Amino acid sequence: MIFRRVNTWPAWQWRNQWGEMDRLRKELNALIDGSYDKSMMEPSAGVFPLMNVTEDTNNFYIRAELPGIKADELDISVTGDSFSISGERKIPEEQSNSKYHRRERESGRFNRILNLPSQIDTSKVEAGTSDGILKVTLPKSETAKPKQITVSGV
Repeated sequence: MIFRRVNTWPAWQWRNQWGEMDRLRKELNALIDGSYDKSMMEPSAGVFPLMNVTEDTNNFYIRAELPGIKADELDISVTGDSFSISGERKIPEEQSNSKYHRRERESGRFNRILNLPSQIDTSKVEAGTSDGILKVTLPKSETAKPKQITVSGV
């Protein structure tokens, strides 16, 4: 036999007045720990390109997956500490009598803006594509680079 406790019976008069706060605390902890279902929380990327951003002492490097998009179809801009990329992914239509079994590739316009941790020297930015991967090198401005300071003793 299975017993199930109903919130209002039989212990409704002994219910903890802080129970709702405890439930909320547990849900917030689960959210922070990432134990909630991620597919419910994170919006799908849609037609946004997937990107990796790395840095070394002199440059930021951005690598974006853009298969099927030509270099002249992209709009890239850099201002201060912001990188922007926009374009359109076009997927040819199937025959009119075709029936999809699975449709995962999205088409349409995209626009992504990334804020970087320091200023960029916009006059030295380089970009190129190879095998559907866009590679952008963003040199850090001289004021953003770390400086070695010598300490003199008396």
